[in-house]
Amino acid sequence: MKLYQLFLPWLVALGAVAAQLQVSKKPDASASPQQSSIGYQYSTLLTSMIRQPDLGLPNTATVHPDTTDKLAKTINDQGAEFVACPVFGAPAMADAGQLVCVLAGPAEAVDKVKPYTTGVMGRANIDYSGEPHGSATRLKIIGNTFILNMVETLSEGHTLAEKSGLGSDRLHQFIETMFPGPYTAYSNRLRQGDYYKREEPLFAVDLARKDAGHALALAKTHGVRMKDVEVADQHLAQVQKHMGTKGDIAGIYGAVRQEADLKFEN
Repeated sequence: MKLYQLFLPWLVALGAVAAQLQVSKKPDASASPQQSSIGYQYSTLLTSMIRQPDLGLPNTATVHPDTTDKLAKTINDQGAEFVACPVFGAPAMADAGQLVCVLAGPAEAVDKVKPYTTGVMGRANIDYSGEPHGSATRLKIIGNTFILNMVETLSEGHTLAEKSGLGSDRLHQFIETMFPGPYTAYSNRLRQGDYYKREEPLFAVDLARKDAGHALALAKTHGVRMKDVEVADQHLAQVQKHMGTKGDIAGIYGAVRQEADLKFEN
């Protein structure tokens, strides 16, 4: 399996393609409905590029589980192997090799990917070897709602702390004492204004809304209502309106502030 030479370039390329196809809002007007579909574009891309046997393609993109399974079938039909490998972690964590990698697909194929995860690009694996490829992206989508809800909770808390006279700094003392780690990191992003000062978003609002949309669609399919995600997505829409493509998921804080008659920027 020629995974070892091709893992990293395909990891980047397929992840980028998946993200682009998912968030694109300007489909080719001349294309047929079939040609405009993600499945068709993946199939065309892969059919034209996968022409050698014993090829292995991992993918880190956050896409709907159904898309993951269709992509796996397309690749398998071309005689190559596919491993779903979405990751949890910001770009800085990727640079430091601290991502959490979620692996799914045939156990033999997953085993060939693992040397490039723990100790290289990640600090830990969540291993779904032998399970359908969509299992990995299903966890990724549900897991991302925890991040979304965390930012929503922090945003509402900091806004109320300011409006009630407690103050953001005092609330932050509680957060860093009780919830060290991501909660404290995001709390700092809010109170220090990082949510609107960055030149490039850490977690782009367009991608955050894409992920929220996947979660809501998945929930609807299975008869679940995720009201917290619905509220957060409404706030993300406000962030898009206020900041455009520079908007960050942490901008939810600005949207909550506006609802409380405060300025978006703290």
